[in-house]
Amino acid sequence: RIIADGYNGTPVGFENICEDENGQTKQYVLHAEANAITKLASSTNDSSGATVYVTDAPCIECAKLIIQSHMRRVVYSTEYRLRDGIELLQRAGIQVDYLPLED
Repeated sequence: RIIADGYNGTPVGFENICEDENGQTKQYVLHAEANAITKLASSTNDSSGATVYVTDAPCIECAKLIIQSHMRRVVYSTEYRLRDGIELLQRAGIQVDYLPLED
């Protein structure tokens, strides 16, 4: 069952515009994983042993949140430009599965 969902966006109370006038992502934008985990934290659900499904491979910051949330598996469909998040998850013993989307 789904225990939380998330999307890229700005913190509560900010305009939900993620890019600046030059098309660059604003520094304070939360990734989907962070939004889902913080939403989960304010609920009665428990993420211990959960699987998280994300579009892009998690960045290092989101990987740390996933580890701290006691999730056991990450499934992603698009490689991220950096692999440090994936490597940290694997180092923590979390199962990481790449499942590319078909056209």
